[in-house]
Amino acid sequence: MGDIGNDGGRRWLFADQLGGHFLDAPGQPVLLVEATSVLRRRRFHRQKAHLVLSALRHRAAELGDQAIFAQVRTYREGLALAPGPLTVCRPTSHAAAAFVEGLPGVAVLPPRGFASTEEEFAAWAAGRGRRRLLMEDFYRDARRRLDVLMDGDEPAGGRWNFDRENRRPAPREAGLGLPPSWRPEEDEIDEGVRRDLDRWERAGEMTFAGRDAPRAHPATRDEAVAALRDFVRHRLPFFGPHQDAMLAADPVMAHSMLSPALNLGLLDPMECVRAAEAAHRDGRAPLASVEGYVRQLIGWRDYMWHLYWHFGPDYRRSNALGARTPLPRWFDDLDADAVEARCLSWALAQVRDQGFTHHIVRLMVLGNYALQRGFDPEALAGWFHRSFVDGYDWVMIPNVVGMSQHADGGRLATKPYAAGGAYIDRMSDFCGGCRYRPDRRTGDDACPFTAGYWAFVARNEELLLANPRTARAARGMRRLADIDEVRAREARRGDAPP
Repeated sequence: MGDIGNDGGRRWLFADQLGGHFLDAPGQPVLLVEATSVLRRRRFHRQKAHLVLSALRHRAAELGDQAIFAQVRTYREGLALAPGPLTVCRPTSHAAAAFVEGLPGVAVLPPRGFASTEEEFAAWAAGRGRRRLLMEDFYRDARRRLDVLMDGDEPAGGRWNFDRENRRPAPREAGLGLPPSWRPEEDEIDEGVRRDLDRWERAGEMTFAGRDAPRAHPATRDEAVAALRDFVRHRLPFFGPHQDAMLAADPVMAHSMLSPALNLGLLDPMECVRAAEAAHRDGRAPLASVEGYVRQLIGWRDYMWHLYWHFGPDYRRSNALGARTPLPRWFDDLDADAVEARCLSWALAQVRDQGFTHHIVRLMVLGNYALQRGFDPEALAGWFHRSFVDGYDWVMIPNVVGMSQHADGGRLATKPYAAGGAYIDRMSDFCGGCRYRPDRRTGDDACPFTAGYWAFVARNEELLLANPRTARAARGMRRLADIDEVRAREARRGDAPP
């Protein structure tokens, strides 16, 4: 790694560093590299590949002569087209960071695009009396440091957390009644990306998962700002109460749909935070909704980013529950039509058709099913990375390995997020039209989530008994007269679609 200063050399921007805040000054020379080797290594969702290439090419068009835009096979080929010193903000994965740090003539700068710096996180983590890392503690520290939703030294409204108000079940009959979420209009750049993807796939150079569709997420800074304004005006006021609910006819509900733009670097998280905070101060959005949204940005999103680096590259191989089941073909291929369980079929169809679902579907339908069946956690994290338009290594390793699959033994979350059909029935409208019954764990109409939950508890009985938050479930399992039948039926199901 070279010793070039922050203002020296051309700035190399990765495809998730596309906002102006990754440059130091107007007119700074730029290198953009479109390396097709990335798409050859993994089978990404078609819409993910389209979005990333569209955003990269739009940025190149915006910068014009300010940028060298290298459309090549590998990053090294692209670097050869930009002689002279380069600076780069540290990339967002362990592998990419190791690659750039080993390059001569490239100065690696601190990462950008997050609300808290590594130094701030390290100071918090090493804080006096801190026995374990908890997101809630980190979030409160960030609120104070960044002066977000604060009234002097106290949180706005006298409370840090409005989770209780933000966990209401789905409004099944009326829905939320919100206007459609913001959508972009494709242009000639999008058309060119689609032609290239078609050509590469026909030539057998790469393959994709999921279905193609018109681009649904911002690919430029102007589009991202328009999407943010639309969310704050139309959806933020309704975001809080039902943010953990699911409706079959409304996959978006009041969610922002801004994570793809944030993860491409088109938005800075603090501009989203300040826009939401202003809406509350001006009386345009209730505090509970704004606090819930702010928590996702300077709490959860930043926390996942910092834990990814704090835990290190070996964290992805954590497997405290000994989960070794390979991903079934139907799951890996997004074959929603093979699945009869309505919630799981719907979730897979959303990923297949959109490359996206909101967070509770990811955790409590897709992740919950995988946890119950003991899917390999590292393989599952890779599936989320490839299949979601907002999926990146730093996002999915802590969220899947730690939060969703509890593979780290509790370093991130205090308990496994396993739940039966009763939870899905309470928080969605899926069960009413399903052939399975959420209150049945045996029989032909037994809910795969209910049976799978109890099979999971039985398989991990000792570990769950040792955790005060899950001991009650383990003791309850011991009282089930049919637990052996439940386990036997689940074993016979194997990796067949439910």
